[in-house]
Order: sequence, then C-alpha cells, then structure tokens
Amino acid sequence: MTPLVEIRDLHVEFPGPSGPVPAVRGISLTMGREKLGIVGESGSGKSVTGRALMRLLPRQARIRAAALRFDGVDVATAAPATMRKLRGARMGLILQDPKFSLNPVMRVGNQIAEAWAAHRKGGAQEARDAAFALLEQVLIRDPKRVYDAYPHQLSGGMGQRVMIAMMLAPDPDLLIADEPTSALDATVQAEILRLMDRLVSERGMGLILISHDLPLVARFCDRVAVMYAGRVLEELPASELHHARHPYTRGLLECLPRLDRAVPRLPTLARDPTWLG
Repeated sequence: MTPLVEIRDLHVEFPGPSGPVPAVRGISLTMGREKLGIVGESGSGKSVTGRALMRLLPRQARIRAAALRFDGVDVATAAPATMRKLRGARMGLILQDPKFSLNPVMRVGNQIAEAWAAHRKGGAQEARDAAFALLEQVLIRDPKRVYDAYPHQLSGGMGQRVMIAMMLAPDPDLLIADEPTSALDATVQAEILRLMDRLVSERGMGLILISHDLPLVARFCDRVAVMYAGRVLEELPASELHHARHPYTRGLLECLPRLDRAVPRLPTLARDPTWLG
C-alpha cells in the first residue's frame, strides 16, 4: 500500500550572511492514516518539515530530497497547478494562533464558506449550509452567532475551532497541526485535542501534530519523531515516549517539572556534538 507521506533524506537550507544555513538535515519519515507527533525544541526543524511537504516555504529556501511524496505525488517536482489542487483540498494546515491566521475584517462564517466553495465548487447557499454544518461538527453550540462573528469577537478556543472547521471544509486526507493548542488553557486544550482525535478517526485522515509538549504528544499520538538541529534523533511509539533511550529525548523529559516527587532544581540539557551527525 502506498504510504500517505513519504520523506527520505530531506534537506532544507536558507541563505545566510556567512553561507547556507541548514534548517532540516537529511530527515526521513513515513506515515499512513495515523497520528504522528513531531517534537523538539524551537529551531529544530519541525515546522519547516511540515511546510516543505506542502511547498509553503519562502522562495529563497533550497529544498532537496531523495523522496518527498504525498499519496504517491512527487511534491518536490510537482507543477504549481498540481500543488494548488493538493493544498487545502487534500492537505490542510492548522496554524498556531487563530488571531493571526483568520482574516480580521471578514466574518468567520464567510471564511469557512469561501474555503468550502473554493474546493467543492458549490453555490453560495450550499457553501453557507456547509459552513453551518462544519461549525456544528467542531462542537460550536451557537453556530449562527459564531458564523456572523469577526475573529476578534471569539475566544482563543473558539477561534481554533473555526480554524479546524476551515481546514476540514475540503475534506482533506492529511492535517498538519502546528502547535494548535499552545495558546490555550489546559481545559480548552483538552477539548480541542479530543475534537481533533474524533474527527481524524471518523474521517480516516492522517495527522501530523507539531508540538513542544512531550506529555501531550505521548497521550495523543500513535508515533513520535524527536527532532534536534534539523535531524530526527529518535522515532518510537508514543506510548513508549517516557521510556525513550536517546540522551536528547531523555534530557527533554527530565527537564519537565514533576508533581509526584520533590526536585530541588530542574536539570539543564547537556548537548553532545555527535548528535549533529
């Protein structure tokens, strides 16, 4: 069976004052219709990897890979028209903060309807009805009020639900969620994750969850890839994340505060130059 995502030996570089700066350095990942978590520190290449798969990096980025495929399509060499058919329609990207991702001068319902119409080619009333249905799917209790609201009139959790509804409008095969709950409190975060889990399961989609939160990924995902300085250092089942063996993953876990025992001082991560390969 063809994997949903196949990445082999992906490199991404950006120009710098002293020469090319590597952001992703030879990573390889394969996934099907499952939940894959990508964790690591800021700057480890998590978001760049997701955007490379959708070809949403700046023009100055230099990308090369032995394979960069989505459902058998070679993303690295695909024509712009092919990528326009894939983005949104088959691959959706949920960004971190809806306040900066939604159009501030457009009612959110119209934004969802526009996303639906762009890929489904229906009429205005069909798009409006679909937008109401999507708002109900993401468990918004008063879809009429939210449909007519502007982004600044919604809470962070409500705005994130609207973002998810927009990404689900074309019925994609893959969702890339880039820190989708980092700006939310713990209760709303749990609600959003339960919602995403239900929707992914019901629709048979694949999900890439990019996060700094190791305990959250361990609970939510099927597999985890741990990135450091543009490389994947360890890949393992999410349920076994707390038993990881790589010193970097162990260091990230040990830096987390514990409630079950007193720790006078949290350790700092000791980095090994050999991790850079």
